Amino acid sequence: MIPTFLQPFAAELAKYRREKVQITATPRTEHPLSDPLDLKTSKFLGLPFFPESEKYPLDREGQPMLLMAQLNFAEIPHLPGLPKDGILQLYFSVEGWYEEDAAAIYHDKQALESTPMRDFSFLKPSDYEEMPIYKLHTLQFERAIDHGGSEDCQFGFRFGDLDFWEFSEQLTEEQKREFLAYFNAAGHKIGGYADFTQSDPRDYNRGERNDFHLLQIDMDEEIMFGDSGLAHLFIDPESLQNKDFTKAYFYWDCC
Repeated sequence: MIPTFLQPFAAELAKYRREKVQITATPRTEHPLSDPLDLKTSKFLGLPFFPESEKYPLDREGQPMLLMAQLNFAEIPHLPGLPKDGILQLYFSVEGWYEEDAAAIYHDKQALESTPMRDFSFLKPSDYEEMPIYKLHTLQFERAIDHGGSEDCQFGFRFGDLDFWEFSEQLTEEQKREFLAYFNAAGHKIGGYADFTQSDPRDYNRGERNDFHLLQIDMDEEIMFGDSGLAHLFIDPESLQNKDFTKAYFYWDCC
């Protein structure tokens, strides 16, 4: 429910509401290379679904990449503009993920009928030692709403003549807590507003300002990007419409 002190802005704020799918990530005890989950199920880390006939993704140095996130859209509440089926994957370079050496790959419904790769002996347990996601996770999904995001460049709402932070300074401490909770954009999710520890990279590139927020991986019990950081996957609207996820790009920041 919207806080009482925001009621004068309620009608306009309603226009900024965004659907999202909140992700609950539950760590498992198995090493990612001993992943017992189905190859096609949604997960963080673990073994991916990958057609045996296709070339496994390599990083800029020609080394095999590691699956960080796998989203099976058939398991996920549908958001407008996103596929209803197929699998989206995010891969990281073992050595260069912190320099944003990452790749997004989409397998459509037809590709999911392919014979999957099952021999991942080219990956080593030591490859996972410096990954920002420490353990294999199962994922659960729930449709939800973001009301805004203080650091997202696409949330440009003004409270009268005041921006987000100027308005917050006019509030009591209790009101400020309610205010920040109402516009909280944290957590693992698909869609919605993006949260950042620093700033939104799209804000510095006019060509990216309208890019869609595909995925956010936040700090969690067994997940941390740098010092209390979080990670994102973005894509431009045209590529999203065409399901060309090769155009998606990875970004992360930390304190």
